[in-house]
Order: sequence, then C-alpha cells, then structure tokens
Amino acid sequence: MLTVIGEGLVDVVQRASGIEAHVGGSPLNVAVGLARLDHPVQFIGRYGRDAYGDSVAAHLRASSVMLPMGPDDLPTSVATALIDDDGAATYTFDLAWELPGIADRLGFMLQGTTLLHTGSIATMLAPGATDVLAAVEYAHPSATISFDPNCRPSIITDVDYARRHTEKFVSLADVVKASDEDLAWLYPGEDVLESARRWMTLGRTERPAMVVVTRGAAGPWGITAAGEAECPAPKVDVADTVGAGDSFMAALLSGIVDRGLDGAQNRKDLRELPAESLAELLEHAARAAAVTVSRPGANPPTRAEMNGSVA
Repeated sequence: MLTVIGEGLVDVVQRASGIEAHVGGSPLNVAVGLARLDHPVQFIGRYGRDAYGDSVAAHLRASSVMLPMGPDDLPTSVATALIDDDGAATYTFDLAWELPGIADRLGFMLQGTTLLHTGSIATMLAPGATDVLAAVEYAHPSATISFDPNCRPSIITDVDYARRHTEKFVSLADVVKASDEDLAWLYPGEDVLESARRWMTLGRTERPAMVVVTRGAAGPWGITAAGEAECPAPKVDVADTVGAGDSFMAALLSGIVDRGLDGAQNRKDLRELPAESLAELLEHAARAAAVTVSRPGANPPTRAEMNGSVA
C-alpha cells in the first residue's frame, strides 16, 4: 500500500479563453498519478461537504484512489491559477488545512504502508503541518518516505520558516524531489545543485537516499550515494505546466516501487542505486511529466500510456 498525505483542492484555472475548474493539489495529484500507474494508493487529506468537495472525492475515486477520511465542515480549499501566454501557471490560494483526529488513527491508517509521500502546503501550513510531521515520523521505521517541498511563496512568505520546515522533512525522507525554482527560493544566491547535494547530508543516522531536481526544459538531475545522473527533457508542445512536477514525482516513485525498493528494509539498496539506474528513473519520470504538459490541467498518464507510443 502506498499512502499520500497532504492537501486536496480545486484549481480554478483562468485563461484568455475562459475559466475552468479542475481538482488539484500537489499531494492529491501524486496520489492520482500513482493510481493511474496501477499502484494501490490511499489519499489522506481533507475536503469539505460542498460541491467542490464532491468533485475532489469523485476525482480520486475515478482513479481508484482510496479515501480513508470523509468530508468535514470546513470549505474545500481553492487555488486560482492564472495561465500566461507560455502556459506557465501563477497561483493564489484560499486554504483550510487541518486533519482533526488523525493522531489517534495513524496506526490503523498507515498499516501496511510501504511508501509514504507528502509535501507542498501540507508540510508548511499550520495546524495540519504538525499532524503531517507526526505521520512521517510514525511511518519512517517501516516505510520509504518521499517529500516534495513544492514551495508556494505566495502562501508561506517567510523563507527562513520555509527553509527550516523543508530541512526537517528532508532529514526524514528517503526520496526528495524539488524544482530548481524551489531551491533558488530557499537558498538565494546558491547554486541549486550544490544545495541539493547538501540535502544528502541532512539527518542524523539515515540521510536521504536520493535527491532529484527538476529543471524545466533543461531536464531532471539526481544524486544517490553511488553517483549523479541527468537526462534531457522530452520535446513536447506545452498546453500548460499544471501538475507536471506532480506527474514527475508519481512516476519517479512508481519506478522505485516497480524495482522493489520501497519499504524501510530496502533503504540501503535505494541509497546505493547506480547512476545508470537513476538515469532510467529520471527518464521515466520526465516522460510522464511530458505527457502531462501536453494536455490541459493536472492530468497524469496511465501505465498503458507510458508503455505505449506517447512521448
């Protein structure tokens, strides 16, 4: 069982051609991406008893994502995305992030979890961020932990606060993915790859096994204890970039699971993954992101699409 914990929301997308609403949220998108790649996955997050909340639940169930938490009485969170002429998205948010009662249910909800993914707003915004950290600490002895900071400076404006929280989760994670924009914001004036290499040293006894940096058209780069690798980004006509990083994250984790490297018992093998195998994972994840940017919204590929002729 794979578990994703974090925010689900509705993206209200504003284009020159009009306004559309799509279910989104970085962790939710990763959960959907993993399910479409044929992995059993549950999503632990909140949504309201309203029309948007109904859309969130229906979207997850349509991709066979399990929902152990029902709706609550708060409004469903909304992100408004403004798409520019190049297809890039700029976001504003109206958020409610908390997970009431989850602390008493962690043992039940995380039973059998071999990989737990989290990131983005869920790991930064109080009061829910405290519960997310508790879930990561609970799962760490038995599960692979993955983390994507997916920084939102329009929400968490204090970079020092964001850096402290990011490094707290990095030190507990086995797999970390960040964009070059995330690293440039967290560590201004520093080389982004040097910042990523430094993340490999965080933690007390067990440090990250893998750190990956997405760099847009320049293609992804990654590092394990065995070496570094990179690959070019596939050529594709971009509809928009909504959800691209989340599709990349889902496909990266899918590749790790397909290799039997999920679960805490496999940390050593994951840490020692050869550069050649890392390059294969990066290429696989980059292809998934390319499919997503080729069509509007956060619409990650299925395993059939990844195994077919879609570039």
